[in-house]
Amino acid sequence: MSIRPAIASVLESPKPEGALSGSVFKTMSETDATLERFAWLGDELAVAIWRRDTERAETSYDKPGHHTLSCYMNGGHRTERWELPGLYGGPKRLCTLPDWHESSWTVRGHMHFMHLYFLPEHFTRRAVVELDREPRELTLSDRTYFEHEGIARMCGALASMSWEGPDAQLRANEVAHETLSQLLLAQSVPQHQQRVRGGLAPVVRRRLADYIEAHLGRNITLGMLAELACMSEYHLVRMFKLSFGMTPSAWIAARRVDRARLLLKISDQPLQQIADACGYADLSHFSHRFRDAIGASPSRYRSIVLA
Repeated sequence: MSIRPAIASVLESPKPEGALSGSVFKTMSETDATLERFAWLGDELAVAIWRRDTERAETSYDKPGHHTLSCYMNGGHRTERWELPGLYGGPKRLCTLPDWHESSWTVRGHMHFMHLYFLPEHFTRRAVVELDREPRELTLSDRTYFEHEGIARMCGALASMSWEGPDAQLRANEVAHETLSQLLLAQSVPQHQQRVRGGLAPVVRRRLADYIEAHLGRNITLGMLAELACMSEYHLVRMFKLSFGMTPSAWIAARRVDRARLLLKISDQPLQQIADACGYADLSHFSHRFRDAIGASPSRYRSIVLA
């Protein structure tokens, strides 16, 4: 899934066609709001700052197909959601608009706010590592005008940063990911669906996740994981994808990149040592894989995040 067509079609044409019909960015672009700043941050993350001054207007969102975190920077004191009359916005007040939500709003006066657009996968993929939950069990809650000091602070930092150029976008990408981790802890709710079927038993999922984390520096084969789960390789791949949201090879590759990012930020270990700790065949392989995933070499990434 991608939100790029939905946003790109708006940016490239005054009359967007082919966009996700209910995307928040597209809906905003069809109002009297002014787009002040916009950037792709990598990893299918996008950020925008909007300004809106109107006597009175109505705006509706209909299953946008992506998640949105909204943070008011200024104004919003007379803007309310129809379903929640009498509850108004204000500086540092937050809204979460999940991909499945529907809402209608009455907008009055001045509003200055930031939107962070992201995919459901960005949110739920953290569930395994950070909450010991399956990605398909959770979704973003539908919340209007709530307060959270940590999330508001991260949004403020993101809004005040430069987004121009690859280095600035990489720094902003780091802040965006930290924001989503806080959002997962504070605003995740069970999926609106029947009891989860199929997939791995929780104890098996934990066993596999722990094994992978403990052996990222080694060669991990499908056969090893299948033996650990007591099932065939074919069956494991199917069940693993249901419980982790991706195939075993994709999950291991992602965890290796995440481990490398962490080590580059918190340690002064030589790059070769980090490559070994994360299971890359050699320094060249590490640099190639890391650049493909992050958009910068390991050494460049380290210099940017530590600057």
